[in-house]
Amino acid sequence: MIILLILFYIFFPALIIYATCNNTLLNRIGSVVIAYAVGLLMGNIGLLPGMTDAYHFLLQGNVALPADQAQALFEKGKITAGDLVHNKVAYVQDMITTITIPLAIPLLLFSLNVKKWFRLAGSTFLSLILALTSVFVVVVAGFFIFKDKIPELGKIAGMLIGIYSGGTPNLASIKEALNVDPDIFIMTHTADLVIGAICLLFLLTVARRFFLLFLPPFRQFADQETTERLTREAQEMDSYKGIFSREVFPKLLLAILLSALILVIGAGLGMLVPKRSMMAVVILSITTLGILFSLIPYVNKIKKTFQTGMYLIIVFCLVVSSMANLHSMINVKYLDLLLYVAMVYFGSLFIHILLSMIFRLDADTVIITSTAMIYSPPFVPVVAAALKNRDIIISGLTTGIIGYVVGNYLGIFTGFLLGG
Repeated sequence: MIILLILFYIFFPALIIYATCNNTLLNRIGSVVIAYAVGLLMGNIGLLPGMTDAYHFLLQGNVALPADQAQALFEKGKITAGDLVHNKVAYVQDMITTITIPLAIPLLLFSLNVKKWFRLAGSTFLSLILALTSVFVVVVAGFFIFKDKIPELGKIAGMLIGIYSGGTPNLASIKEALNVDPDIFIMTHTADLVIGAICLLFLLTVARRFFLLFLPPFRQFADQETTERLTREAQEMDSYKGIFSREVFPKLLLAILLSALILVIGAGLGMLVPKRSMMAVVILSITTLGILFSLIPYVNKIKKTFQTGMYLIIVFCLVVSSMANLHSMINVKYLDLLLYVAMVYFGSLFIHILLSMIFRLDADTVIITSTAMIYSPPFVPVVAAALKNRDIIISGLTTGIIGYVVGNYLGIFTGFLLGG
């Protein structure tokens, strides 16, 4: 059972990706959402072994007990055979979630040409800084409003910073760094998906008309050749085509080995600090090393590293959602969490507009900056097309890429600052 479960977790995401690439409706839903749905179904309809109250009490908040301790408790009759199987499954789930994110982060970062994005940034950096300032202010303000209503709010605040600055990859990284309970993680991301869908609809439809009431129109024009090239790059970020070709796969294996080496180095550095800060140090060390290795031309030019990293993110989403307990999630004050997430989304946009008025940023740049940070670079061409302004694609992609880079640092800092 354990071997079959591991194989399912590793290879089922490939089926999800294949389905989303060949079905328009599933593509719109997205591979991450499908992985969450399948995982929640697995974990809550009896496919995976449950646990007794006695075993749950003995866990004391841990995901699983050490194997020898669980076996000893079973032999003493304090836990059941079902508990013992659950412990083995939980151990496997914890191991996969612990490995996939640190392994994914460098792969996501290897393909980023940091120097190029900084050269292309222009006034986008200002919009980026204003957006990050806006979300930080709203997240902290919301923390003090909801701190007595929502459990683990410091950790949720850190994850919301990650969502706003880099989307799912940063959210998952911060979840591991702050040791967030799977139930809380799933509820936070579910609230993000609900509010995020509403916010995206706003950005695609009436946002420009609303923003132009306060901000000047877009006036800068980018080089057409550069714009077209970057548009193709953004669209290819979701493409797995050719990943097993002779040209791509051998070099990709080297990138995976390099990512594993970075993971080992990060783990070693994490062992030098107190246990509470260990995962945060691991994630931040790996992020930093991933950025540094992306500056090496050979590493930077390896194809499909970003897609491989996203595949690991989908594996993570499938596993962590199968660990969530819907009954426990229902007991959380979900409406308060939904209100907090809505406050972060729309409150951040409001403050971003106010600051942009002061610094005279144009409406289209503010819209595309918000889009790229919340929804990731592949969404940039979609919103640019809705605005009928391809020239802002450079600004959007710049912001999205930098968001991947800074999101882990700012999210983990916020989580610890607010007691996560």
